[in-house]
Amino acid sequence: MTTEPDADDSHRRVVEAHTAVATTAWVESVFGSIGFFRLWIVQLVSATGDWLGFLAIVAAATRVGGGSPEAAVGLVVSARIIPGLFFAPVAGMLVDRWNRKHILITCDLARAAIMLYLPFVDQVWQLVLASLALEAFTLLWSPAKESIVPDLVPKHMLTRANSLSFAAAYGTFPIAAGMFWALGRAAAGMADWPGAENLRIDQEALAFYVDAVTFTVAALLIWTIHIHVRSRDERSRSVAGGDIDSLQAFHELREGWRFIFINPIVRAVMVALATGLIGGGMLIPLGPVFAQEVLGEDPAAGYAFLQTALGMGVAVGVLALSITQKHIRKMRLFVLSVFGSGLSLMLAASMTRSWAAASLVGLLGVFAGAIYILGFTLLHEHVDKDLRGRIFGALHTIVRLCLIIALSLGPFMAALLDGMSDQFFDGRIDVFGTEVFIPGVRLTLWLASLIMFAAAVLALVSVRSMRSSAPEGAIVDEGATSG
Repeated sequence: MTTEPDADDSHRRVVEAHTAVATTAWVESVFGSIGFFRLWIVQLVSATGDWLGFLAIVAAATRVGGGSPEAAVGLVVSARIIPGLFFAPVAGMLVDRWNRKHILITCDLARAAIMLYLPFVDQVWQLVLASLALEAFTLLWSPAKESIVPDLVPKHMLTRANSLSFAAAYGTFPIAAGMFWALGRAAAGMADWPGAENLRIDQEALAFYVDAVTFTVAALLIWTIHIHVRSRDERSRSVAGGDIDSLQAFHELREGWRFIFINPIVRAVMVALATGLIGGGMLIPLGPVFAQEVLGEDPAAGYAFLQTALGMGVAVGVLALSITQKHIRKMRLFVLSVFGSGLSLMLAASMTRSWAAASLVGLLGVFAGAIYILGFTLLHEHVDKDLRGRIFGALHTIVRLCLIIALSLGPFMAALLDGMSDQFFDGRIDVFGTEVFIPGVRLTLWLASLIMFAAAVLALVSVRSMRSSAPEGAIVDEGATSG
């Protein structure tokens, strides 16, 4: 009887063990932990599904909108934005009360069920209600996810973790768009299949079905992640063992918002993100007008060029932070990035050539990516685990409110300043012998850059107040990591 098969089997097991160890070491060096790697896969799958579902819902709204498809799309999109202004703080409070792992799983399964219902929707009001429900579960899912990240990732790896999360959240849009196109081709070939009519197989329906699968897969993956389960005392302070008491709920919401105002780091991040979004967000509705009136380009093509530059800049900023995470002082770089974004926007709005404006908008993207990643990282580092849900719920409220202000105020401000410029300056001013064209869109973007400068100043004041209040000889943690 030979022993060679046993020897071969032993050798195979040794090789597999070494491979497993090497794989684990690589994953931990890149993602911080196996747990966060699985959570990142969840984000990748969920974000792809989110974008795919969004594209399908917009297409469905156009189809069922009848003679007013634009109004139908507006209602559906509003149903995904407006609830965050009111429900996000409550969602954050619930995240701090309940088991966060169970929240993530339940929300993904609920969203999968809604997706299975959407192919059979024929009225705009049904789409609006479904969108409201989707947004409600998303508003619970997002702060729950953010709340567990610091428990899965070592502190010195949080910057990279947030960079990877950002890439998963926004880098999956082209993938979803490609999938939506491919599903349209697939639906055409499946039209004559048995049962296709009962399932309403078309491009939108296939997208909804695939989206339901992505949410189900995400729920199953979350189930495999080991997440610290907080005790009942940690999750709820109510006398009813977790039941929601209105007075207690009010006190908990107030506690979360109070923490924002009394903690200098959190206050600086919130103020800078909020005020900066009002300024930077104005570039979204004013981009086509700027491309046409100032750069002399076709509105659609010029805007696409600027948006491409912005996206590439954001990608560069996120990648640079991920690589240099061990050698940066986060709070200092955060404030500098807010200053840099304001300066980039001001210079971009001053340009008259597309390539120069696009280059500076790209630089704006670099700073914007840094602001996003560093802001989330600082919140992860400086917010206690029992408050994370409320803080990130408040952040979602602030982000939505400021974007709505920017998107709605920007065009009106541009029209107002355009009229004033024509009335008082004939649309042009002389600067050191050079005639400068000052349409309303350029003046509004300059004003937006000043708002961003103000955001940086407010953040700087908040940080300096932290330093001045620190005990003599104490080391103030600005978020630097020693690696």
